[in-house]
Amino acid sequence: MNPIRRTVLSLAGAALATGLGAGTALAADVTLRLHEFLPAQAGIPKHIMGVWAQNVSEATGGRVEIQSFPSMQLGGKPPELYDQVKDGVVDLTWTVIGYTPGRFPRAEVFELPFMLTNAADTSRAFWDIAEKYMIGEAFDDVKVLAVWVHGPGLIHSTDPVESPADLNGVKLRAPTRIINKLFSDLGATTVGMPVPAIPEALSKGVIDATVIPWEVTGALKTSEMVENHTEFGDAALYTTTFVFAMNKAVWDGLAPDLQEAIMSVSGPDFSAFAGGTMEDLDGPGRTIAEDLGNNIIMLSDDQVAEWRAASQATTDAWVAEMNEKGLDGSGLLEEARMLIDKYTGMN
Repeated sequence: MNPIRRTVLSLAGAALATGLGAGTALAADVTLRLHEFLPAQAGIPKHIMGVWAQNVSEATGGRVEIQSFPSMQLGGKPPELYDQVKDGVVDLTWTVIGYTPGRFPRAEVFELPFMLTNAADTSRAFWDIAEKYMIGEAFDDVKVLAVWVHGPGLIHSTDPVESPADLNGVKLRAPTRIINKLFSDLGATTVGMPVPAIPEALSKGVIDATVIPWEVTGALKTSEMVENHTEFGDAALYTTTFVFAMNKAVWDGLAPDLQEAIMSVSGPDFSAFAGGTMEDLDGPGRTIAEDLGNNIIMLSDDQVAEWRAASQATTDAWVAEMNEKGLDGSGLLEEARMLIDKYTGMN
């Protein structure tokens, strides 16, 4: 395990025990409200944002306290989270970038099929792309603290899915514009919805399948609702991008030493930690499905090759669309792949 990840994970229990903001007996100088769409026991709130909150408390000597509000407790719906932090309704949030379709097109390059090697190194590559092309431009209305991706995305379905042809007629939930397009191109009838809506949609038959990483299946009880799970060997059919941001006015109002302290536990290292931690948490989710006796379909190399060939049209269409917008889709795709390979090769 990455030593940085081991250190910060060891703080998770302390962060939870002290309400995400403690580490000091004195009242904090600054209290920041963190709004989240998942329940407190889910992986990101518990093992990523809780760790970050504890790290901030320690880095600032207790002068900054983070108050967490999971499960949309401050109101609104998950797709509204980015605008909530932009408009100052909340101080902090992490959210799925694709919940606002088409708003951050450059981030979609990491959601294209078979881009992911592992979540930590791909997240570090994502930070480089975001810092070069998005922070100060597409993200000019917030203070970006981290960006990351989750581990390998897979298909959870009522009926077994082994080949793209098995998706024909399947009502499938996907999280973002590009991933919806991927599965539409592969033959599914896609239904966009935020993660918290998945259990009800499955139970009511609104969808027959969903794509999410193992990490979140425990909190959603997905493996109790469907019996089939399709894995892609050492490859990843897709991943999803996240952004963690602070309201810009709130950031500007912080003392320079507090800004420096917060960024010391944010940025590229935290991005890699967040992505890597999500992938680490895939294991417990998969174990739940195994213990239930579910059907975990492990595709062969030849089967994965079929999916790669079938999904190439999605990548080609995205590149053409970005080129038409003047965003150099082909160049961005090449650069993202180069960065992913660079960081993956360093480990």
